[in-house]
Amino acid sequence: MSVAEMELQKERVPLFEARALRKHFKLAGGFFGKSAIVHAVDDVSFTVEKGEVLGIVGESGCGKSTTARLLIGLIEPDSGEVVFEGRTLGAGLSLRGLRRRVQMVFQDSYASLNPRLSVEATIAFGPKVQGETGRAAHARAHDLLRKVGLDPALFADRYPHELSGGQRQRINIARALALAPQIVLLDEAVSALDKSVEAQVINLLLDLKDDLGLTYIFISHDLNVVRFISDRVIVMYLGEIVEEAPVECLWKSPRHPYTRALLAAVPSHDPDRRTEKVPITGDPPNPIAPPSGCRFHTRCPFAEAVCSANRPRLMRSGEERHRAACHMVDPNSGHSRAGLVQEESYGA
Repeated sequence: MSVAEMELQKERVPLFEARALRKHFKLAGGFFGKSAIVHAVDDVSFTVEKGEVLGIVGESGCGKSTTARLLIGLIEPDSGEVVFEGRTLGAGLSLRGLRRRVQMVFQDSYASLNPRLSVEATIAFGPKVQGETGRAAHARAHDLLRKVGLDPALFADRYPHELSGGQRQRINIARALALAPQIVLLDEAVSALDKSVEAQVINLLLDLKDDLGLTYIFISHDLNVVRFISDRVIVMYLGEIVEEAPVECLWKSPRHPYTRALLAAVPSHDPDRRTEKVPITGDPPNPIAPPSGCRFHTRCPFAEAVCSANRPRLMRSGEERHRAACHMVDPNSGHSRAGLVQEESYGA
């Protein structure tokens, strides 16, 4: 293989990839002393291209945060693989090597920081662990403080309790960037902030992405924020991916009933677009005993016998990168609406 062919092959390899990730948690002390199994993540697969922002959305408990922790190696999957630039975590890539390339920003900005470390020491800690000298690590900390909009002269010697929520989250972003990663996972990183500060942090993230050539995996329950920042979106429900599409394609033509219900529930300032029907009813099923077949069928207005009998596969629907796991998308599923483009909307 020529050098040009090798470079072309390298370009075709996704930057980051999840392959059939599965994670179940065992709970002790169930009925009659029997243990129970929580199906947190089941057969989750997706790719992340260099330079894009991949959004992951869904209700609380759908497996978003567990997926993020699997990707960064904070917890081990029961099965499946995490692959970075073609190298599998645990085989061709060590956890230490992954952590240099993939970092994470958590939701709770205060709990994420060591209260006994100053801002400067917090940001410099990672580079020091990776072998940088103290002088270089602290110089990097000052540079990153400037990049996230904080003056080192004012903030380097402060401690977490002396900072506002927005300032603490900027520190967490700076710490995540201290090892010069290629990918940053943002797990509800702006959801605890008030709206004005949230907008500032989102704009900061986009500026850093352009300046440093970053790739983001952005996890949130706020669909408006996801639409603003993301290039492509994955929708999760009860541990599974139910739809995946480019962001505007998903908003204009959602294929899965759950996705349409989520979009219909987004608040609108337009009085002509008031929600008149409840977008979705009922609570998500118990993840200890998820429903058979399609896990959404217990809440879906289009559910039929095939939905409880067979699990739908994630398949292409419409555009090349638009996939949905719904029997109405599969023309051979046996559903009465199979293969039809669904125009129904919730609360339109």
